Amino acid sequence: MISKKSKAKSSKNAKDDANAKQSSSEIKDSQDDNVIQSLGVAISAINATKDLVPIDLAKGILGTMVNILTIAQLVIKNKSDFQVIIDKCETIREILERATKDATDDDLPVYLRHALSQLNISVNRINSEVATKEQGFFKRLFSVTIDRDHISGWEKDLDRVLVLFNFEAIAGIAIDVKFVKDVASELKGNAASINVPKYRPKEPPSRPSMFYGRDDLVAELTNLVVNDEHIALIGPGGMGKSSLAKAILNEKLVRKKFSDRRYFVTYDGLDPSTITFDAFMTRFAGVLGIELAGADAVGQICSFLRSATALVVLDNAETFEEASGSSALSEIPTAIAEIADVPGVILILTSRSRRNAPNVRWITKDIPPLDLSSAQAVFFQIYRQASRSTAEEEIAALLESLDFHPLSINLLANAAQQNSWSPPMLLKRWNDWHSKVLDHGKGKLQSLSYTMGLSLSSPTIQNLGEDGRRALTTIAFLPQGLNSALASNLLPSVPQVDAICDVLCMQSLVYRQGDFIKMLAPIRHFVRDSSPSPDSTCLQDIRAFYYCTVRRCSEARDNYADIIISDHLNIEHVLAFDLAHVPAETYDACGQFLRCLELHLPRPTTLAPAIFNIIENPSTWMPKSNCLQQLGWLYSTLSQLAEEMKAFKVAGALYLTAGDHENVARCVIQCADIYRCQGRYIQSQQDLEDFQCSDSWKYLGESRKAEAWYTLDIARMYMFTASADELFVKSMDDRSWGLQSKFWHWQSKLYYGGDIIQVKMHLEDHFLQCQQIGGLFDCTEALEGLAKVAFCEGRLSDTMDILQKIVEMFEGQNSDVLWYTVRKAVIASRQGNYDLARELIQQTSGPFEVFALHSARTFIYRTYGSACIELTAGEYDSAEVQFTATIDSCDMQSNLTYKAYSLRGLEEIAFARGDFALAAQRFAETRSMCAKMGVPPRNLYSCLPLNTLLDRFEGWALFLEGRSPFANVM
Repeated sequence: MISKKSKAKSSKNAKDDANAKQSSSEIKDSQDDNVIQSLGVAISAINATKDLVPIDLAKGILGTMVNILTIAQLVIKNKSDFQVIIDKCETIREILERATKDATDDDLPVYLRHALSQLNISVNRINSEVATKEQGFFKRLFSVTIDRDHISGWEKDLDRVLVLFNFEAIAGIAIDVKFVKDVASELKGNAASINVPKYRPKEPPSRPSMFYGRDDLVAELTNLVVNDEHIALIGPGGMGKSSLAKAILNEKLVRKKFSDRRYFVTYDGLDPSTITFDAFMTRFAGVLGIELAGADAVGQICSFLRSATALVVLDNAETFEEASGSSALSEIPTAIAEIADVPGVILILTSRSRRNAPNVRWITKDIPPLDLSSAQAVFFQIYRQASRSTAEEEIAALLESLDFHPLSINLLANAAQQNSWSPPMLLKRWNDWHSKVLDHGKGKLQSLSYTMGLSLSSPTIQNLGEDGRRALTTIAFLPQGLNSALASNLLPSVPQVDAICDVLCMQSLVYRQGDFIKMLAPIRHFVRDSSPSPDSTCLQDIRAFYYCTVRRCSEARDNYADIIISDHLNIEHVLAFDLAHVPAETYDACGQFLRCLELHLPRPTTLAPAIFNIIENPSTWMPKSNCLQQLGWLYSTLSQLAEEMKAFKVAGALYLTAGDHENVARCVIQCADIYRCQGRYIQSQQDLEDFQCSDSWKYLGESRKAEAWYTLDIARMYMFTASADELFVKSMDDRSWGLQSKFWHWQSKLYYGGDIIQVKMHLEDHFLQCQQIGGLFDCTEALEGLAKVAFCEGRLSDTMDILQKIVEMFEGQNSDVLWYTVRKAVIASRQGNYDLARELIQQTSGPFEVFALHSARTFIYRTYGSACIELTAGEYDSAEVQFTATIDSCDMQSNLTYKAYSLRGLEEIAFARGDFALAAQRFAETRSMCAKMGVPPRNLYSCLPLNTLLDRFEGWALFLEGRSPFANVM
């Protein structure tokens, strides 16, 4: 029997359930109302965009989307579940509006036409399914509910297609990066499956807080900028050119037009005597948020900027303008002119020099000094010892004697404020000093010298004594400034250096930026004019600490490596200075520093010109050649093959003059290997055979001869100029090269069509031997050989397993993992698993990694692998984009092998489309490329079997055999 208490409780629960249902219903109705409003807004926006887009196919897609949303508005019952499709339609609308801007049906890029076609198919499929629901509604006379899983499937289908609009960035072709980021944001729910390129530009600086009297000038210059005029802001140091440029960057009209594509590239801190074209371009690209790959740095930057309007400030341009007389820097003005010619790109240049880049239509603006009122505003904003109302007249004359120079006023006001000078005392100090200050000329404003003399004569600075001057001179000398954490180590002869730096900061002579104590450019130039370098004691202190760090730095990431990374520009500057003044004491440290860069901070170095310019005599032959050889290894790490070749060739010639035949051999072998990497096997073989006939050969040890034979046989193997039985025999018994030689001997038998069972047996034995006595490289090489055997036998699953084992062995070493992951992706596509193949390719694509110098060759392989996947999947348009991108990258790296493979891929696409004339033309190009490499056309893939295309792509074989439709081509 149920008690009254239980009945009451049941009654209460029933009421609560009813209220809950009512509340849930109200929430649902509110959500549906919001969705109905969203539908109306989306339909209106899409209709408006449809009238604007110039491409008929895009218009059709937008029209279909309107139909989908209209049906949803009228028929769909669960409207709140349909919100994701509304959001996707809005994303598509924005993409089509921006992707087709200024395009026509006639010049529509291949990748975009393909993406639009795929999107059209997807949208029509959804429309068809929604329309089916609509017909059912009219038959049944009530609303329909679409299953959530069905809606989720439509969402994923649209996400899959939207990725295609990002292919341009994957292929290395510039698009609007903000646009791509916006798409990534819209699709964040599927971020794991979308390859959206990221970039990390530096944020533009804020408007200066201390900025007076420039409103009219800012308005005038802003008007010029938004009307697409290039501006050169000219004036002495400290006149406020940089502040003016920063203010323009933050003007409302400028922010509206250029959005987040406002860049501030400062060349402050670089030495005009050592700056190189590479350093100029690397800093430019760094502010854009990209890294450069290959030789065509200007082309890459132009491609990036071409995607949308951009405003670029080149600050402290005198750094490279004053050095542009050097033949090494003749490219900089041309590069600036080429960038200025990119549609939508506007340049603002700040400089003390009028030697601005020619062939640019600069509007030159001389920056005037402040007016009296603005000068007083700046001064009294800092100086608080007297009010403006009581001291204005006394100070006015003083400011006039400073020529109303902004930096001078700032320094003077800080000196007066920190020393608590009254206006009369300040005037007395000025009158005592200004007549004694030297006028250095060279275009620098004289009043800066007056102000510096006054600042340095203040009691606060005078109390620092000679050590204050030594610290100031050192800070001016070092391009990065003084590392505050290392100050006492760098200047042990300057007691209390940390306290001295605190005083200099207080007096506004220096400032802190991160870990460094730095100096504004005008002050730094003044100090350098007064004392070009620190005294001999300070120089020796700096040299001793930095060179000791360089000597102790090893492959380990320890404290010494951290100092190299943090102070690399300072160390480089000291080395350049010493190479010019005390070269004999510097050569060893120079080579060691280049080794440190190679290990811990691979980047182009400004030391290259100084090293090549070392005067050659018997005492410098060996030191110069050692530096050049280490420079070559650094270039090798950066994949700068042309520069690497030059360094090794010059080093080899010097070693020969010095009679060091072992190092001559190292340089010759390395150059031959560079040719081999580029697919220039004829040249590789020729150089090594010539070297074996040279006088140096007889002086070599057996191990170096074995290395030369080994490298020669690599080239001969690709060219099929010797039998497999002959290859790698002469180096097989060497202690250093024997293990690798045995491996390649059996690999060559596989490539030459030998007994695959016997090859497999020997490679398995080789792997066991490598596990016992070899290193990681030897083991992975053996496993890769077994993967190729499995591939040639058609055992694709085994191939995948072996490649996965290699990936696991290289865990944490990204470049090697990437290499083998691409190979896995290609094998997955051959198994018909295209989704997995594309997912693996996406895993290898880091943020703008395509521009990383050290991965340039890896990018070639990755892009070629992606092209093969799309070709295998029958996605010819996508494959064409990727093959073309690979060819462009090969041209930058002078890589003939993958260019030949990619040309053949394009040819098969033309053949599959039935364009036999184009196919014949491209097949002929591939055959010509084979001749250039020295590879028999029929053996193009023999030594790299994992790069072959499927047998169904038979155009190349038909062409070589002269069969139809190429019977009359041979």
